[in-house]
Amino acid sequence: MAKLVAAFFLALIAISMLQTMVMASHGHGGHHYDQKHYGPGSLKSYQCPSQCTRRCSKTQYHKPCMFFCQKCCSKCLCVPPGYYGNKAVCPCYNNWKTKEGGPKCP
Repeated sequence: MAKLVAAFFLALIAISMLQTMVMASHGHGGHHYDQKHYGPGSLKSYQCPSQCTRRCSKTQYHKPCMFFCQKCCSKCLCVPPGYYGNKAVCPCYNNWKTKEGGPKCP
């Protein structure tokens, strides 16, 4: 009886792992951002200050973050989700570089 229960649990774990792998391969795993709220042109210019306040709220360099975020938002009409990273959601925001080749947008 114990072997049957152990085999059942192993099969259950294997099925769960397989389902997770299949869902991830179809784009259902990880971070999924709603394209209505994020992405190129998803904001109006009047929404930039509030979105940049959110984006820059956890940095110790609040003033420069706000300055560059608002500059980038007014050009790209997009601010990535979260406090850092996730720039792939906004290609314009992600690809705008400084003269030295570093990222322009926070």
